[in-house]
Amino acid sequence: METPKFAVSLMCMDFSIAGEQVSTLSQHADSLHLDIMDGHFAPNLSLSPEWLKWVLPHSSVRNEAHLMTTDPDYWLEPLAQVGVNVISPHAETLNTHAFRTMNSIRALGCGTGLVVNPLTTFESILPLIERVDLLTLMTIDVGFAGQPFIDEMLAKIEQAAKYKSDHGLDYEIQIDGSCSEKTFAKLRNAGAETFILGNSGLFSLDRDLDKAWAKMRANYERTTGETLPVED
Repeated sequence: METPKFAVSLMCMDFSIAGEQVSTLSQHADSLHLDIMDGHFAPNLSLSPEWLKWVLPHSSVRNEAHLMTTDPDYWLEPLAQVGVNVISPHAETLNTHAFRTMNSIRALGCGTGLVVNPLTTFESILPLIERVDLLTLMTIDVGFAGQPFIDEMLAKIEQAAKYKSDHGLDYEIQIDGSCSEKTFAKLRNAGAETFILGNSGLFSLDRDLDKAWAKMRANYERTTGETLPVED
């Protein structure tokens, strides 16, 4: 299995020092996870393209947008314009225009992501899977950080990993929801490749993000038995 990657959910950071925190996180993380919520698909409001325009210049890693929006196409061009590298709509919002939306994301020069809610089956996304660069599997319900991990999702992660291996595909399996010392091992064993870190996995560990990152790495290595590469 490839070396694990770590993304950070910016909705969990300290917004009063956003630029400083993004700069620090970029020294450690493989990508920044940008939650875009419209208050309809998910019962919350979060980051916006206008806010990201001022923050993403501080980022030196992959910027990936997670569209918790009822109309994903509305957000594609504004996000691409402010420096988002991968755009991930929810499978549940693409019933009538999935391939058109994926083509639009590609045409903007961005990677194609896809996010799958807990109750959405892996089988239902198979017609689209070969067009997906980044597959994000939700292990909590959308909308709020700090929810309990849904153990039933481990079987879906195993499905995604097996299908990828059996068919020689290269989509990246990313997990969104309660990635922490309590879940690292079982997620990794199921086939998780990228872990999105939020409150439980990172920000609650220390106010100093460098120290919090060191604690996260120690938690990962201790619970999985896997040694992470030394950071540059």
